[in-house]
Amino acid sequence: MSGILERIRRAARLRPQRLLLAEAGDERIVRAAGTLARERIAEVAVVGERGVLKETARKAGVGLTGIAAIASDDAAEVGRTAAELRAARGDKLAGADLERLARDPLFQAAARVRLGLADSFVAGAARTTADVLRASLYLVGLAPGAKTLSSFFLMVVRGAEGRERVLVFADCAVVPDPSPEQLADIGIMAAEHYQRLTQEIPHTAFLSFSTRGSARHARVDKVREAVALARARRPDLHLDGEMQLDAAIDPGVGRRKAPDSVVAGHADVLVFPDLDAGNIGYKLAQRLGGARAYGPILMGLARQGNDLSRGCSAEDVVETATIACALAAARVN
Repeated sequence: MSGILERIRRAARLRPQRLLLAEAGDERIVRAAGTLARERIAEVAVVGERGVLKETARKAGVGLTGIAAIASDDAAEVGRTAAELRAARGDKLAGADLERLARDPLFQAAARVRLGLADSFVAGAARTTADVLRASLYLVGLAPGAKTLSSFFLMVVRGAEGRERVLVFADCAVVPDPSPEQLADIGIMAAEHYQRLTQEIPHTAFLSFSTRGSARHARVDKVREAVALARARRPDLHLDGEMQLDAAIDPGVGRRKAPDSVVAGHADVLVFPDLDAGNIGYKLAQRLGGARAYGPILMGLARQGNDLSRGCSAEDVVETATIACALAAARVN
């Protein structure tokens, strides 16, 4: 396990959060629930049909000690979720659509988080990102002042001497082609999340194929505008761009290309100009560079909710849930 994740795990244990998992039929989820409960990282409950949860646990060879079960077919659970959907969506949902979502364990978990009956939910092992984002936006909603729901990956790279380098990559999973305003939101939130998780000052680079005017293009202009907006909103943060990747992370290149920058060569938060770049970038770092990628972690919600990759392992679920719980605890503080 990486050093940063072990520190995050210790932080989560100091104030265990009430975590909901919403895919009772998935063995990876049930195995992860067992680990999270056994290691006291969170107070874990699984939302779903009790019979399904018991059968999944039997197949996975996992005991349910320390794992609460919330019956998704319970009338009170369905009624509570329907009431919250009506409160959040008004007449946009009715009839069969309302009934279907009210019986969905994913939406039931989101409704519980909305009401403060849980601190965080994690789903997506067997559900699409669109489903998780819809439940999050319908019921949890955006945080005060937030205008963009986005995501980041916590990336851990080991150098030649084995030294750990921790970075945040954003956005790699949610916003396909962010506007300058959205890109500014993403950069500010990514910096804030880096600081919460590492307790270190973030240095945020808005990436491009240009550094400080070395190229002219509408895509470069978008990044420059985003940086200006972010600086105007948060002059206290170390933000810079537009910047090429080598200028952002290599001290020698940073000194040559942007000698007056406190970010160049030392960036630990990398803001990608669009989802193509972000998704490709984190997978290149992971698959060819050997980086560990934790996430995607959602940011911008009023309370912590989180997505999973459908290709995740049980260990991935534990890691993502641990980060989500640590962020939920930091939000309480």
